[in-house]
Amino acid sequence: MSVYLLATLDTKGNEAALLRDRLVELGVTVVMVDTGCLGEPQVAADVTRQEVFAAAGTSHAEMLDRNDRGVAVTQAAEGATRLVVDALARGEVEGVVALGGSAGTTIGTATMRALPLGVPKVMISTLASGDVRHYVGDKDILMFNSVVDLLGINRISRMVLCGAAAAMAGMVQNRLIESAAEDKPLVAATMFGVTTPCVERAKEILEAAGYEVLVFHATGNGGEAMESLIAEGMFAGVLDITTTELADELVGGILSAGPERLTAAARCGIPQVVSVGATDMVNFAGRDSVPERFAERTFHRHNANVTLMRTTPEECAKLGEEIARKISASTASAAIMLPLAGVSAIDCTDQPFDDSAARQSLFDAVRSHSGACEVIEVDHHINHPALAEAAAEKLIEFMEQKKTATK
Repeated sequence: MSVYLLATLDTKGNEAALLRDRLVELGVTVVMVDTGCLGEPQVAADVTRQEVFAAAGTSHAEMLDRNDRGVAVTQAAEGATRLVVDALARGEVEGVVALGGSAGTTIGTATMRALPLGVPKVMISTLASGDVRHYVGDKDILMFNSVVDLLGINRISRMVLCGAAAAMAGMVQNRLIESAAEDKPLVAATMFGVTTPCVERAKEILEAAGYEVLVFHATGNGGEAMESLIAEGMFAGVLDITTTELADELVGGILSAGPERLTAAARCGIPQVVSVGATDMVNFAGRDSVPERFAERTFHRHNANVTLMRTTPEECAKLGEEIARKISASTASAAIMLPLAGVSAIDCTDQPFDDSAARQSLFDAVRSHSGACEVIEVDHHINHPALAEAAAEKLIEFMEQKKTATK
């Protein structure tokens, strides 16, 4: 098995060679993949650019004729991804490392995002200190800040490249191997700070029943990661208490998990219990980041970097309808829990987002569009132990029923 090293060898060949040599010194076998196009390679590759573009269904000659850097980067990303994924299927890949600026980062992380969790992934990038969510997505990619531009070897780039090599070597040589015999069935759960007591209590109940609970922070990336892992068949059940990311997608907040949020379990036939946790809020950064069109809305300053905006009755109606429609499409047992006394820590009596009209709008929409899906109404706040216990016990019931049916 080898670590695959991706780099545009016409512009980053010397840096890639240093990274490769250091990995070899550390006992790691390396396959160098040239993802460059226009210039001459500075060093020899194990997988040539001709092979990369052929894997993308085109040719290096065609890319030269087109002389379009953007197209070349897109095709290189596709080709590198196909080559590495195929090599992984043959059992030949133990990690992927890449280096570069915007082009190299685009190519490297596209390949990494196509790999499963647990395969070591290191991206040495000039962009690593900025907003890298669109590069990382829902995968375990280590973004390694290059500090200086990757243009020649100097005292800074040498230090960074050797550090990244050590990180990759450490990951591939010290991978955690777990015994499958010790594995417990997995449950996915979603949590926000304002729904923490609910999820903590539900987790206790599920663990006592013999399940392992993975909690995802509902910050956009968390919801994306959970949906991806559900689709990969990792979970026996889903406790989706905190569906707040839908509000950000609907209204335009910064923590959206995209339009496919709340679809994987229904599509894949995974039992789920869903609630409306934190759908009273849309997330923004500091107060000055809130768009002017929302100036007259109700806000709560969570901290210096997080500003929350209360969802309106009209928005809540749309959220309730969306949740009900998505869950009612489930091919497995599913239920929606409605906490009638409030959906977050700041949506209750004497709290800043207490709004009975908005709650009523949300609940009415769920009731109206749930179809045959079970709707369980609990006359408590979402963080009351009674709701957490009811949600966990209902999910356990669903999972046990499925387990019995498949025996």
